[in-house]
Amino acid sequence: MPLFRRLLRWAIVLGLALAVVAAVGLGVLYRSVSAKLPDISSLRNIEMQEPLYVYSSDGRLIGLFGETRRYPVNIAAVPQQVKEAFVSAEDASFYKHNGIDPTGISRAVWQTLTKEGRVAGGSTITQQVARQFFLSSEYSYTRKLAEMMLALRIEKMLSKDEILELYLNKSFFGNRSYGIAAAAEYYYGKPLKELSLLETATLVSTVKFPSSGNPISNPERNKQRSGYVIDRMVEEGYLSAQAGAAAKSEQMHATPHERPVEVYAPYVAEMVRQEMIARFGGDVLTKGYHVTTTVDGQMQAAADKAVRDGLSLYDRRHGWRGAEDHFEIGTETDPQAIAKFLRGKVAQGGLIPTVMLKAESDGGATVIAADGRSIVLPASASKWVGRPPAKLFQPGDLVRLSVNDKDAYEVDQLPRAQSALVSLDASTGAIKAIIGGYSFAANKFNRATQARRQPGSSFKPFLYSAAFDRGFNPASIVLDAPVVFRDRRGHMWRPQNDGGGFAGPMRLREALVKSKNLVSVRLLDSIGVDYARKYISQFGFNESELPPNLSMSLGTASLTPLSVARGYATFVNGGSLVTPWFIDEVKDRQGNVIYKEKPATACRSCIGTSGQGGPVNNVVDGFNFGPAQAAQAAAQPKPEEQAKAAEAPPADVLNAPRAIDPRTAYQLVSMMRDVVQRGTGTAAKVLGREDVGGKTGSTNDHRDAWFSGFGGNTVTTVWVGRDDFRSLGYREYGGKAALPIWIDYMRVALKDQPIAANDPPEGMVQATLNGATEWVKVEDLDKLQSEDLYGPEDSAGNEAAFDIF
Repeated sequence: MPLFRRLLRWAIVLGLALAVVAAVGLGVLYRSVSAKLPDISSLRNIEMQEPLYVYSSDGRLIGLFGETRRYPVNIAAVPQQVKEAFVSAEDASFYKHNGIDPTGISRAVWQTLTKEGRVAGGSTITQQVARQFFLSSEYSYTRKLAEMMLALRIEKMLSKDEILELYLNKSFFGNRSYGIAAAAEYYYGKPLKELSLLETATLVSTVKFPSSGNPISNPERNKQRSGYVIDRMVEEGYLSAQAGAAAKSEQMHATPHERPVEVYAPYVAEMVRQEMIARFGGDVLTKGYHVTTTVDGQMQAAADKAVRDGLSLYDRRHGWRGAEDHFEIGTETDPQAIAKFLRGKVAQGGLIPTVMLKAESDGGATVIAADGRSIVLPASASKWVGRPPAKLFQPGDLVRLSVNDKDAYEVDQLPRAQSALVSLDASTGAIKAIIGGYSFAANKFNRATQARRQPGSSFKPFLYSAAFDRGFNPASIVLDAPVVFRDRRGHMWRPQNDGGGFAGPMRLREALVKSKNLVSVRLLDSIGVDYARKYISQFGFNESELPPNLSMSLGTASLTPLSVARGYATFVNGGSLVTPWFIDEVKDRQGNVIYKEKPATACRSCIGTSGQGGPVNNVVDGFNFGPAQAAQAAAQPKPEEQAKAAEAPPADVLNAPRAIDPRTAYQLVSMMRDVVQRGTGTAAKVLGREDVGGKTGSTNDHRDAWFSGFGGNTVTTVWVGRDDFRSLGYREYGGKAALPIWIDYMRVALKDQPIAANDPPEGMVQATLNGATEWVKVEDLDKLQSEDLYGPEDSAGNEAAFDIF
């Protein structure tokens, strides 16, 4: 046999053998990779990570929480131009192939062989979906084979539009933006349907290099890639050459756009975040839950403005304190250095941080903002200080600016004091507005729910309520005179009225209106500390929070503003204890309601009831108000009974538990209305409503200033103080520091609310006693003539020992 033929035979045999070995090897590789492929059926019901959305009660956005920005869109809502741009640039034959593009693979193989063995691109959109959901981004032959095999399976299971939808919603576009909708919002502040051709091409370009080639981090690189995308659209016939050229000639204009917050309520948003994690687990920030709160957007905005304005007013009363900080600037201005200095100086309460560059000849000054802007302040910008900016600052000083009612900049300063505001619906306990401090950006400590401060005289209505339960009433006479107590170790305690002075015997209504401390001390001494603590705990306070001594009468308990507001709601709603709440409804990403709050609601006519339904007990404090409902079942209801039944909540509404006698609640509401009409809260008369009432509160050395009050069905508590417990300053009482904030807020909160009636409940009679006409409980009527528990015969010098410390 000739040598050539023998060589040919051996070549054929060797070739066949190699082919068999290769086939076997590929088969083994295929089986090995195939066995490890994940189940792709999950793509049918994929749940992509979405942030947690928080809304006000009227559906306006309060906040977003989550590591990623993603707003999944249905493919039907994606504009045709967007789909065409992605297909042109990423996979021109997308609608033709079965998941794998042979041309692209050939190109990838060639690039692999010519680039030191690195596996190049060539992936179809389907392959990219397979990689995004199931594979890593490592470069290897086995990963590429797995990607191709998964792509083939995906094509058999899903339609082209379903695959493209997954791709558009999953892809990363840089700056924490995942999905085309989030990218459009972040880079252009637009919905998808409003994107221009250039903007669309810019976003398509970003997918290739999301971190290093997005239109903000590297606009030049992105512009080059955008031109390529437009050229590909022209080549594929989606665009005319003229339209493509026009788009490419436009200027790049992408800028960061955060999703606009429609209601500024950061403390509320953080409360929701913490509560949602507690209820649903740590992954709640990625499941796309939509939380609707009880917060009213308009009331929350009014609360925020009232607190800012009130603290500014307080701070300006105490004068200018000098520059907040200083930055050394050289002879040549370096905007980048100034911006770096200002980076750690966040805007607080609307006060913008700037650095003074130079003084102007007219007394004004030029300052530089964090974004490099130059702002020229006129000499009048610091009129409230009494000196022009040029006299207040040196170059390099940190200058805080606010915007006044005329949209002009003013020199301002961060207030030393802090404030908290809580506003509740008295019937349900729903939180309508809450402010935890002057600036959430500076300090996330929520003073409304976490700060424990002494309420001072704003605690007195709770004490009076306990006394009324023991037979006292608004007409009862108690002595306002000096009193001295001595403890077992000989320490003397001489409580004083604020401002000194004594009025002698006086009615309790007048004592509350004038906030007489000595009357409160005697009142607590009369009813007993132990009894008072147990009774007052019915307002929702823990008994352990209440001091076990007579100092409790002066408001020395450490309470949160929220707990005080809850206690006042009990007076307003007729004696029921409601629980504050703020999450009304939670929906999943599909819009299904997974949680709906059903709050316990106060019912004035449900005396003695608690829980679902239940018979009404018409015996209160041993006094019979008439036959029980069971005995009346067979009788024809009277008109007044029909009216009362109409007031009762539906059978499926949970009734709030009864805390105090509704007659006591009536008496305290009446007295606190008088506090506004002619007492320490008279400034609130400016609201022009007869249903407004409340109580001021101040503590030793003016460390705390309070006003808790109500109007309509709204209860609001305002606290002002310093975090370091220092004094607010001379004569900074509750009526001066806290009440103006309360008034400004309630002016908005009570708008369009009907005037609340305060009709005496059943079981009360009107009587003229001690020169005044009062509504009193029927069972107390026989005691009133001899009511003088602390009359003139009481010795002011009595120094019997009481354990008050």
